[in-house]
Formats: sequence, C-alpha cells, structure tokens
Amino acid sequence: MSEQPQHRFLFRRRVEFADTDVAGIMHFSNFFRFMEVAEHAFYRHLGFSVHPFLSGKGSRDSPDHVGWPRVHASADYKQPLRFEEEVEIELLIEEIRTRTVHYYFRFWKNPDSSDQKSVAATGRFTVVCVSFDQETRKMKAVPIPENVRMKISEAPGEKID
Repeated sequence: MSEQPQHRFLFRRRVEFADTDVAGIMHFSNFFRFMEVAEHAFYRHLGFSVHPFLSGKGSRDSPDHVGWPRVHASADYKQPLRFEEEVEIELLIEEIRTRTVHYYFRFWKNPDSSDQKSVAATGRFTVVCVSFDQETRKMKAVPIPENVRMKISEAPGEKID
C-alpha cells in the first residue's frame, strides 16, 4: 500500500518567554524560527532529515546527500502571539519545481476554539535543493531527489490565501 504524498502538515508550539519582547508579545523574528521548526518536523514526519549528510544517513554519492538553504523568506503579521499561548503552525506546499520547494505557513491563534480560531500571521519560504562539493565546499542546485518528490505534493490552490 503506497502512502499519499503530503501537501499539508500541522505543528503545535507554545510561545516561550525567550520568544517574546518586553511586552510579552512574540518578537517578529521568531516567526521565522517557528516556520523553520515546523519545516524540520515535516521532514522528520516524512521519514528523513533536512541535513542527512551530517546525521550519517546519506553517503556523499547518495541522492539523500542534499541540503535545503533558503533563498526567500517573508512574513505578514495580523495579530500578536503572547507568552504561553499555544499556536498551531500550518505548513502547505505552495509549489514544487525541479530544484525548489515553496512553502506557505499560517500561524493559528486559539487553534482549539471554533469561535476564536484566527490567523495571527502568514509566511513563505523558498528552499533550494543543493548538493555540497566536499573539495570546494560550494553548493550546487540539484534536482529534488525522487525519494523526497514522491512524498510531497502541491496543496490545492484554494488552500493558499
């Protein structure tokens, strides 16, 4: 039985004291950290790491021997997130190209309340699949490995704002 490719992933996290400013509101820069943590959790959920060559899971000649640096990151803020609030981060795959993946994120405030659930922020990442030349220490964009591509899919267009 084959698994369906994934286009959506949900990840919960609590706003910690270190994530906030003096007013107890999550600092804007931490939204980027939360997006990256959700992305890494998504990859672990799929059964691999965003950094397999450091974990020993991929050999230099393996198609798994790739990294995923960001070439674009953005965020739009709608409502504050406060210390100790639980937030649900929704990751959607907006687009898959030969060498890039475009992610769309929603930060859901009050995720368990049908009356109060609302979007606190949205964000986007574009990541490029790269290999690393061990001698020159340079990165080179490469096609997304088939074992990754078969586990992911683009979200239906109506899912993205």
